[in-house]
Amino acid sequence: MSQPWEDKEYVKYTLWFVFACVIYSIIGFSWGALMGGIHEFRHFVDQRMFGKLIVRAHTHINLLGWVEMAIFASVYYIIPRLVKRPIYSLKLVKVHFWTHNFGLIGMVVFFTTAGIVGGMASVTMTPPEVEALVRPWLATMGIFGSIVLLANFIWAYNIFRTCAGWDKS
Repeated sequence: MSQPWEDKEYVKYTLWFVFACVIYSIIGFSWGALMGGIHEFRHFVDQRMFGKLIVRAHTHINLLGWVEMAIFASVYYIIPRLVKRPIYSLKLVKVHFWTHNFGLIGMVVFFTTAGIVGGMASVTMTPPEVEALVRPWLATMGIFGSIVLLANFIWAYNIFRTCAGWDKS
């Protein structure tokens, strides 16, 4: 008799969360090394107006990419074995994966863009002008952040539905 977690598509997506985790960790670790190791880059993020947004992009790659993807993969691996049943919805696993990645990449792109634009503009513009220039980039980043939040709610719903009534089976 086949076990619920032996579904090839489910295993594939669980592994894709692992692969995404590895890719994001390499990007995040490399990004951190570059910020720390290249004086001009470090000076830009530390000294320029809005330069710290580039650090936030790096932080989100590590937290939402590396750490959170590892957690998702682990929970998707463990929960079916723990409750001895398949995940509530494989479709939601897929939607979660693509929504989370889309949102995260958007967040990182727009955090970075806002940091670069703000940092470069701060050389010739006044702080209020730079603030006005950066505001739309950050608003767009917020939209992508909301997409990541939606993905996390999808994940939570799927896990809760999988676990509900586990002791009645």
